[in-house]
Amino acid sequence: MKILGYESSCDETGVALVCTEQGLLGHTLYSQVAMHEAYGGVVPELASRDHIRHILPLTQQLLAETNTHLADVDAVAYTAGPGLNGALLVGASVARSIAWALDLPAIPVHHLEGHLLSPLLAEPRPEFPFIALLVSGGHTQIMQVDGVGQYRLLGETLDDAAGEAFDKSAKLMGLGYPGGPALSSLAQQGDADQIVLPRPMLHSKDLDFSFSGLKTAVLTRLRALEQQYGQVPAEQRANLAAGTEAAIVDVLVAKVIKALKQTGLKRLVVAGGVGANQPLRQKLLAQAEKIQADVFFPPVALCTDNGAMIAFAAAMRAKAGLLGPDLKNPSFTVRPRWPLEELSTPIT
Repeated sequence: MKILGYESSCDETGVALVCTEQGLLGHTLYSQVAMHEAYGGVVPELASRDHIRHILPLTQQLLAETNTHLADVDAVAYTAGPGLNGALLVGASVARSIAWALDLPAIPVHHLEGHLLSPLLAEPRPEFPFIALLVSGGHTQIMQVDGVGQYRLLGETLDDAAGEAFDKSAKLMGLGYPGGPALSSLAQQGDADQIVLPRPMLHSKDLDFSFSGLKTAVLTRLRALEQQYGQVPAEQRANLAAGTEAAIVDVLVAKVIKALKQTGLKRLVVAGGVGANQPLRQKLLAQAEKIQADVFFPPVALCTDNGAMIAFAAAMRAKAGLLGPDLKNPSFTVRPRWPLEELSTPIT
């Protein structure tokens, strides 16, 4: 079964082709980062228009690169939520139109389920059950995953996500957009021990997070440096970036290790854009080794939003018998807000 998948939830347009037997056959991706950089963040209306411009050329490119015709496709999957309403509608409209024209099933996919299952695209593949850390620009959650569609929320952020903490702190430092990668790059030149920032909720008894206070701490320290030096020296700016990154990473690692210990599980999956952060990867691997747990990451190229994870999630649901009965209905809705815990039942 070949599934054509579309991702358009925010600022990446992704198209991919997955075979339930052969795995990922190919994927194409267009990022809008350069366009949104001038505004310091994603502009929803511009994102929607850019998806419209690129989604069909990317489809044609993918079919050419995989030597595939639309007649070879057995189903079409698309991100139905969560995400930006207008952006979601672009991918959903194209996917549903293709499916209706070819009399194929159209499979709505939860964006976070795509991230959650994306590490299974690479070898070695984790076996169920496992603990998952979903960590991206808009989401920070710890889930227990017992199987496809079997998810239990163990902890989540009470305010800003880890990715937002990276981006907002970077913006305060004048590092531009996207802030996370820029801050991580600057942090490599700094010493985290020189500027120690608070680790919010590090020692709380639950598995929840809170990162909104961290950006306030960054702002306070930045103002103190400006008062001390006038213009903050490059070395001190790098130290602040390193201290910020270390604070975020320490909290994420501590909570995930606590989740592994509490559940007794020995497998950890890390998914989402922040999962590409190298200090996070290194510290998770080191701490997990101490408790004899294995850590699985998706390939770095598949950490950000992409069509491969959407097509793959649809394929996994098809294998698990979790597709609804009415997948050829041309009418559809998108869900900008969609709790992941609702996916224990078939979606339509």
